Amino acid sequence: MLPAAHRLRRSGDFATTVRGGRRASRGSVVVHLTQPAQVGDEPTKAGFVVSKAVGGAVVRNRVKRRLRHLVAERVGKLPPGSMLVVRALPGTAFVGYRQMAIDLDLALEAAARQRSPR
Repeated sequence: MLPAAHRLRRSGDFATTVRGGRRASRGSVVVHLTQPAQVGDEPTKAGFVVSKAVGGAVVRNRVKRRLRHLVAERVGKLPPGSMLVVRALPGTAFVGYRQMAIDLDLALEAAARQRSPR
């Protein structure tokens, strides 16, 4: 379970992360990651977006539970103060737990990668 201190709760935080963060999509998930300019003592926070396109309420809740569990295992690897939004794509309900974990790992790796200078 993702501790309360690590959850995004305000809509403004979601909007800031989605609009200003790095976006990466892999398989069944899209992640938006905002990393702080300076590493502080703020906890890394994560939020989830699972729309009705994923399925009914039972399916959406199952997908959210799986994503929360996967992110809870990985939240310590992100720099303190980071904000993460994980969005489930419509086909996520049909993806197995292991594949969802692989998709999340690849998306987080891609979003965390520094942009190369031009």
